[in-house]
Amino acid sequence: MFVEVDWGKTRENSDTITVRTPINIALIKYWGKRDEGRNLPSNSSLSLTLSCEEMFTETCVKRTDTCTRFFINGTEEEPTSRMKRLLKIIKEHDDKHPNIEVTTYNTFPTAAGLASSASGYAAMATALKLLYPDLEGYSVSELARLGSGSACRSVLGGVVVWDHGEREDGKDSIARQVFPASHWPELRVLVCVVKKEKKGVPSSEGMKRTVATSGLFSRRLENVPHRLEGLTTAIRDCDFPTFAGIVMRDSSEMHACCLDSFPPIAYLNEASHRIMALVHTFNTPEVRAGYTFDAGPNAFLFTLERHVDELREKVKEVMGGGVVEMFVCRVGSGPLVRVED
Repeated sequence: MFVEVDWGKTRENSDTITVRTPINIALIKYWGKRDEGRNLPSNSSLSLTLSCEEMFTETCVKRTDTCTRFFINGTEEEPTSRMKRLLKIIKEHDDKHPNIEVTTYNTFPTAAGLASSASGYAAMATALKLLYPDLEGYSVSELARLGSGSACRSVLGGVVVWDHGEREDGKDSIARQVFPASHWPELRVLVCVVKKEKKGVPSSEGMKRTVATSGLFSRRLENVPHRLEGLTTAIRDCDFPTFAGIVMRDSSEMHACCLDSFPPIAYLNEASHRIMALVHTFNTPEVRAGYTFDAGPNAFLFTLERHVDELREKVKEVMGGGVVEMFVCRVGSGPLVRVED
């Protein structure tokens, strides 16, 4: 069975660790880097960690005496440059047992704008920190960030902020929990998958292009601190109309920066725009839903528990076969680790 990670419990005799980590949905987006090598963001961001009930990454990491191997969704793959960063840290701290075998899979489409890299690297970082507890000097948030920036938020539950930080070495650019998963129990997320295929422009490439070419990007950086403060207050007060308004505007602003990049980056498609329109119709005369889109066309809709069924039926009515899969998620408490029954 899987239980919440207890960082106070040592597993020094374990050669295998299996974890499940959730995706996190950025409410205030991370888009753009001030340091690509360390994955340091251009702005602070705020996210919601979802539960591991349906959408999660399961990763098994075990020590091996042979060579390091990676299996992703059933296929063996060569380690990416980001994976190699983590392997280098392991070798520096334990040169006697530097080789590992990693087997990982997602219960949802990969590289389709559904935060799979966040849950994937959060899973790997969590497993490595449990397997190598003597990785001193590296928090699990920092390890995850070195793999994928937004992954540092998936190692915590509830509402999480990833601080921009000021230090060049990035030690102060880590995630911290703002509110626990239990803070707003009525909040729900309806994940609408409209396209399962990989996106054309990877997030890392899209960020780099936006930073280099978008005239709107600098204006966005000016807006983020005020917006983050307002959203934190709305969540504290469980003020759904204000929450939804800020989240939708931030999503639209990020995608406007993408379109303002050159060549333009269009992550959203016709189905995405139809979903946005149906949310605004659904919100007349009362705001009962909100939306956000990561770097892809798939929608994350926010609502309260009492409106879930009506919103889901509205999506089915308007979108028909345009939505190929839907998940209803609660706010989650973060990574889980397998233990013996």
